[in-house]
Amino acid sequence: MSASDHGSQDTEEDTMSAALEKAVAQESATPTRVARGTVLAAAMLTIMAPAVIAPSLPAMREVFADVAGADVLVRLVLTITSLAIGISAPFAGMIADRIGRKPLLTASLVLYALAGVAGYFVDALGVLLVTRALLGVAVGGIMTAVSATITDWFDGPKRASFLGLQQAFASIGGVVFLPLAGLLAASNWKSPFWIYAASAVIVPFALLALRERPRGDASGPVVADDGGARPAIFGPIAGLYLLAFLVTLAFYMAPTQLPFLLAQLGTGPAVVGAVIAATTLSSVGGALAFPSLRARWAPAVLTAASIALLGGGWILVGTASTVAQVVAGLLVGGFGVGLAVPNLNLRLSDLAPAALRGRILSGLVTGIFLGQFLSPLVVQPLIHLTGIGGAFGWSGLALVVGAIVALPLLRKI
Repeated sequence: MSASDHGSQDTEEDTMSAALEKAVAQESATPTRVARGTVLAAAMLTIMAPAVIAPSLPAMREVFADVAGADVLVRLVLTITSLAIGISAPFAGMIADRIGRKPLLTASLVLYALAGVAGYFVDALGVLLVTRALLGVAVGGIMTAVSATITDWFDGPKRASFLGLQQAFASIGGVVFLPLAGLLAASNWKSPFWIYAASAVIVPFALLALRERPRGDASGPVVADDGGARPAIFGPIAGLYLLAFLVTLAFYMAPTQLPFLLAQLGTGPAVVGAVIAATTLSSVGGALAFPSLRARWAPAVLTAASIALLGGGWILVGTASTVAQVVAGLLVGGFGVGLAVPNLNLRLSDLAPAALRGRILSGLVTGIFLGQFLSPLVVQPLIHLTGIGGAFGWSGLALVVGAIVALPLLRKI
């Protein structure tokens, strides 16, 4: 055999060896079923976290009636969690990028259980607010770690599909836990705090099943060191953050205002929990429909349609005179939100450079939960003018008109 033949054989062997090593690396990077299940189980704990105590709000207001400003402070017990999520999420993003997704997720799950259950044992409204803020820090870490992990694992249609599953499971968490919270609140307003203990069950799986992927292996666009590409992506990113904020601002009228609207219709805490869960139930349908709709519709059209659906649902709620009509409106609005969140998440995931993915996705978490926190504060003046039903109706009309008018702008982001 000649030297050239030896060289050719060596080249072929090197090529085959490199291909084999690449295949092995790709196989090891593929998440196991347990790992995927762990991430989706963690997602179930996120969106519903602040709202678990929504059925307890009327009773809580009676318990703390002698506290100055109790009417506002009791609502803050629910929404301060959202504020803490919004503030802490950017720091969670930095931790996810610098230390890793797995350590962030595990630590956040532990804090979630401790801070959540602590609410059952405190009797002072001020201390309760502190525990709720710590719960928010935990949720911000969980959401950021989950989104970053999913976008590390997948790209293309698989990423869209799994982000849809993430939102579906987040909504399923509401379907499961909110009615349970309503039933528990009917016997004792503190009992729903035990629901947060579910996080402790996921911790062992996060420790054993998840593998930390090196940051350099993550897929995503590469941003030049000179930063020249950054303004081009950060403009659309800021627009997506704003959209998430506005959609959530309107959507979070459900857990913050519906308990009082339904009380006017003569319903109890158990019914309140079940009715609010209708929103999350239809969100599951929207999230599961997202991958197929995303393949057919442009992102701008899908975004405008999801906002218009939320608005249409809120118009139905605002004009309702029965609980059944309220549920119908919630089903329509929830479907719209189920489409909106994974759509925004996917767009950000596609824009985010791999090295900045955790931080950029954490901005979406901030937008969502700042919208939750500010919702009762922004809506309260409208309620004073029009009543709770009128606030839903006018907000819904603004969403529908805004979706139509803003469609040309949406095409740019």
